[in-house]
Amino acid sequence: MTSVLITGASRGIGRAIAIELANRGHRVVATARRPEDLDDLPVDQRLRLDVTDQKSIDEALRDAGEIDVLVSNAGTTIRTPLENVPISEVEALFQLNTFGPLRVVQGVLPAMRERGAGRLVFVSSVQGRLVVPIIGPYAASKWAMEAFAETLAVEAGHFGVKVSILQPGTVSSGGAERAKSFFTENDPYTPLFNQFGPLRGTSIFEPITPEEVATALADTIEQPDPPLRVPVGAPARTALEARKAAPEDAPFVPFALDW
Repeated sequence: MTSVLITGASRGIGRAIAIELANRGHRVVATARRPEDLDDLPVDQRLRLDVTDQKSIDEALRDAGEIDVLVSNAGTTIRTPLENVPISEVEALFQLNTFGPLRVVQGVLPAMRERGAGRLVFVSSVQGRLVVPIIGPYAASKWAMEAFAETLAVEAGHFGVKVSILQPGTVSSGGAERAKSFFTENDPYTPLFNQFGPLRGTSIFEPITPEEVATALADTIEQPDPPLRVPVGAPARTALEARKAAPEDAPFVPFALDW
C-alpha cells in the first residue's frame, strides 16, 4: 500500500484524486487549508496544510508520517490582461501555484532521497507549455512550476525519486468560474475575453472531468517507470501537439483570434 499526500484536496481535481486513490487501496493523506472540508472523504488522514505557510507544511508533514508519493495539486487562477493585473495578485498566484509545491517538496524529499525511492507528481496544465490570452499570469506560474519539476527529475532522479507532471486542458472543476478578474471599465481587452465563451466545447476547449484527471494521475503513480509529462485528455494532446509543431519565432495561441 502506497502512502500518498495530496495538497488542495477539498474540491475539484484534488478531491477526485483522493477518492480515486483511496478506492484503489492507497493510504491517502488529504490536506487543505480548511480540513473540515475533507470530513466526508474516505481517506486515512485529513490534515490542515496551507502551501503558502511553512509552519502549516511542517506540522502537516510531521503528522502525516512516511510519504511515498506527493501530489502537488493546490492552485488557483485569475483572469486579466497583463496591462491591468495587480502585481500583488501575480505574486500571490506564484506563492500558491509555484512556490507552494516547492515548499512541500523540500519537506518530503530528504526522506525519499534517503530511502532511494519516492514519487513527486505535479498537477499542471497545458498552460504549463503554452499561453492563452487573459490567463497569462496563471500560465507563467505553471511554466515556472514545470521548470522546478523538470529540474527535480534530474536532481532527485539520481536518488531514485521519480517525477511526473500532469497536463490537463480545461477541467470542469469550477476553477475558472471562481477565478478573480481584473478588467477595467470599458476595458479594451474585453472583446478578446468575450471570445472564450463560444470556444468552450470546441475541440481544444472541450472540458474533461476531475475524475478523468484523477484516473490519469492514479495510473501514472502506479506505473513502474512513469513519463515526465502526461497530457490528460484528447484536447490537451491536441493543443500540446499543435504547440510542438508551431514555429518558435512567433507567438502561439491554440485557437484563432478574431478581435
